[in-house]
Amino acid sequence: MKKSTMNTVVGSALAAAAGIFVYKAYQEKNTVRVQEDIDMHNSKEIDERESVYAIEDSSEQGLSQLDSAYREEWQANAFPQTQKELRELEEDK
Repeated sequence: MKKSTMNTVVGSALAAAAGIFVYKAYQEKNTVRVQEDIDMHNSKEIDERESVYAIEDSSEQGLSQLDSAYREEWQANAFPQTQKELRELEEDK
């Protein structure tokens, strides 16, 4: 192969590599990075773990940590705390 042909092939390969590099850098720059969701309200593990206050407070027994976190809101909004209360509300309707 002639030297000029070899230089053309090598130059073309280097230009292609540079183009790929610039394209990848452009993609990386324009990629939106989002942090992993660490909110406890979206955690199945928290919804399965027993409330940490269950030992001290009998009303917390049987509640998960997520339910325990919502408990104050439920009480403030008069949400039924037991299945029995829930059934009574449904019967009244």
